[in-house]
Amino acid sequence: MTPDVAVAARPGRAPVTSAAELGRIGLELILERGFDAVTVDDIAAAAGIGRRTFFRYFSSKNDLPWGDFDALLNRMRAHLAEVPPSAPLADSLRDAIVEFNRFPEADLPQHRKRMAVLLETPTLVAHSALRYAEWRRVVAEFVAGRLGVAPTSLIANAAGRACLAVTLAAYEHWLGDEDAVLTDLIREGFVELSRVFGDEAGGSGAT
Repeated sequence: MTPDVAVAARPGRAPVTSAAELGRIGLELILERGFDAVTVDDIAAAAGIGRRTFFRYFSSKNDLPWGDFDALLNRMRAHLAEVPPSAPLADSLRDAIVEFNRFPEADLPQHRKRMAVLLETPTLVAHSALRYAEWRRVVAEFVAGRLGVAPTSLIANAAGRACLAVTLAAYEHWLGDEDAVLTDLIREGFVELSRVFGDEAGGSGAT
């Protein structure tokens, strides 16, 4: 085994000390060259670290654009765990997902670039499906607990997929409109979905 010796970083750049900084550096390279053209060694070299140190932060190059996604999922779980049982289910889900996707104003340009890579890079589609499944599971578990059903039930699974669809649609609009506010788009998406599937939408033909 070769020792984990730090290779030369870009001039003036100290070795990274956090997953967030490594993710930022890696994303810069990916945006500059394209995801498929950048290797783990390229990212490690730019960050001034060794290859093995890279894998202490991320299990693969595919994971890098996701940042600390597990921490965000845990934050959403914690948010949902604190929701009062009396709060309406739909409102609780909407509010939790809006908060999950709320970022400081200064972080939004970087987040926009990150999501463009995740949503527009064909190589990442299969890996993204795994991450989306983890996200949907958080929603399904909350819905299942509220309704007294299994997390794998039809209603819990459908709720997870519907919430993800709204969120991804909001992101697509956000990436195409620099003036749009992401959290507003997500909230609006839930409102519009409610109109489509609400009682008024299907009541006229019922017998």
